[in-house]
Amino acid sequence: MPTRRRAPERARLENRPVDGEKRVLLAAPRGYCAGVDRAVVAVEKALERYGAPVYVRKQIVHNIHVVTELEQKGAIFVEEVDEVPEGAHVVFSAHGVSPAVVQGAADRGLHAIDATCPLVTKVHREAVRFARDDFEILLIGHEGHEEVEGTAGEAPEHVTIVNSPDEADTVVVKDPNKVVWLSQTTLSVDETMETVNRLRARFPELQNPPSDDICYATQNRQVAIKKIAKDADLVIVVGSANSSNSVRLVEVALEYGAKAAYRVDYADEVRQEWLDGVRTIGVTSGASVPEVLVREVLEALDEAGYADVEEVRTAEEDLMFSLPKELRQDTSGKRDERALGGRVSRA
Repeated sequence: MPTRRRAPERARLENRPVDGEKRVLLAAPRGYCAGVDRAVVAVEKALERYGAPVYVRKQIVHNIHVVTELEQKGAIFVEEVDEVPEGAHVVFSAHGVSPAVVQGAADRGLHAIDATCPLVTKVHREAVRFARDDFEILLIGHEGHEEVEGTAGEAPEHVTIVNSPDEADTVVVKDPNKVVWLSQTTLSVDETMETVNRLRARFPELQNPPSDDICYATQNRQVAIKKIAKDADLVIVVGSANSSNSVRLVEVALEYGAKAAYRVDYADEVRQEWLDGVRTIGVTSGASVPEVLVREVLEALDEAGYADVEEVRTAEEDLMFSLPKELRQDTSGKRDERALGGRVSRA
C-alpha cells in the first residue's frame, strides 16, 4: 500500500500585502474523533503487546501521515487477510469489515483485533436487523468505500447502494412498502438528506434508521466549517484524498460561501498563489487527522503574515470509546491506562 514520506523541507510562504488585516479562522471541533483515536491507539497497543509486525487490513484510518507513522513502528498494511501469514495478528480498520472477511481471518488462524468504530458497528447491526425482518435496505454511500463494503456485506441480498441524490431517482426496489435507508457515517449531512428526501418522494413508506447514521464528528466538523465559510476568502482542509469526510469538508466550505477551498495532506502543499489577495483563511481538518498537521499549516500561514488566529467553536466533544477487548489489559493482566483510547486533546 503506497504511502508518502514527509518532505524534509518546504519552501517558506511569502508575506505579501493584501487589503486589510490578515487573519485565520480555526474551526473547532476538528481533527481526530473518538473512533479514529481508538483505532490508532489499538494498533499502537497491539505493537506494544505482541511486537512487530502487526498486520492491518486496509488503512487503519484514511490518513497518509498516520499510516506512515504506524508503518515505521512495525505495522504492515495489507489489502486482504489472505496476505497475512497464518497465525499472525491482524487489526481490522476503523471502517469495518464484512462477515466474509471475519471468516477469512478465522480460516487462516489469525488473531483478529476489531478496531471498527462503534458508530459503524451500530450501522452493521441495523443492517442485520432490517435484513432479518426482510426489509430492502437502501444504503446511501460511495460504492467501493471500505465502510460501505463492510455494511453491505452484512446483508448482501438485501442491500442496494445509492451513491448520490440523482441515483435516488432511478433506484429500483422490489417492495416499495418495505424499504429502509441507512447511510455511510462520513457523508455530507446535506447531501444525505437530499438523497433521503428524493427517495421518500418515490417511496412514501420509506423507513428511517432508529437513529441518525451520520457520525457526530462528521456533523460537528461540517457545522463548524459552515459557520466559517461565509467569512473566508480561502478554506484549507487538512486531510487525505481518500478521506471521505475531509473531501466533504471542501465541498461544504464552497457550498456555504468560501471563495476557494483546497485539501492538503501537509503544510508544504499550501501554494503561494492561493494566498494572493486573501485576507481571511478558514482552517479545519478531517476526523482522521492528527493535530500536529494542523499546527504545521498554521505555522506556514504565520510566515505569510496570518498570525492572528481565532478559534471558532460550535460544539464540545468529550466522547471516548473503549479499546478492543484484547487490548484493555496490560501484559500483567491489569487494566491498561489507555483502555479508553485517547491521548489527544479534543479540538
